[in-house]
Amino acid sequence: VQLQASGGGSVQAGGSLRLSCAASGFTFSNHVMAWFRQAPGKEREFVAVVNRSGVRMDHADSVKGRFRISRDNAKNTVYLQMSSLKPEDTAVYSCAAAYGVHLVRVGDRYGYWGQGTEVTVSS
Repeated sequence: VQLQASGGGSVQAGGSLRLSCAASGFTFSNHVMAWFRQAPGKEREFVAVVNRSGVRMDHADSVKGRFRISRDNAKNTVYLQMSSLKPEDTAVYSCAAAYGVHLVRVGDRYGYWGQGTEVTVSS
């Protein structure tokens, strides 16, 4: 199993980035996919989750209206489009996969994790 996140980088506040996470080694379309982030010195936090078909999504209140999760099952890839970035969005962003149908925000429910990609937002 592999989840390879990419697309991170350094941007100024107000900018945009698109993260990608390419999955392999498991049946992607049977898994709910999510993004989590962890800022330096802080706990890991939920960012967004998308259901298996890509129709239903849930976003953390802190990113709602600025970030959007999506997936392409033909490419085994999940995306996170991030806009209007703020310095407090600075973190390592990781994708995760959970077998099943429920949109869960709890990291412990996810069995597969990627290594993450770093996002730095400067003011």
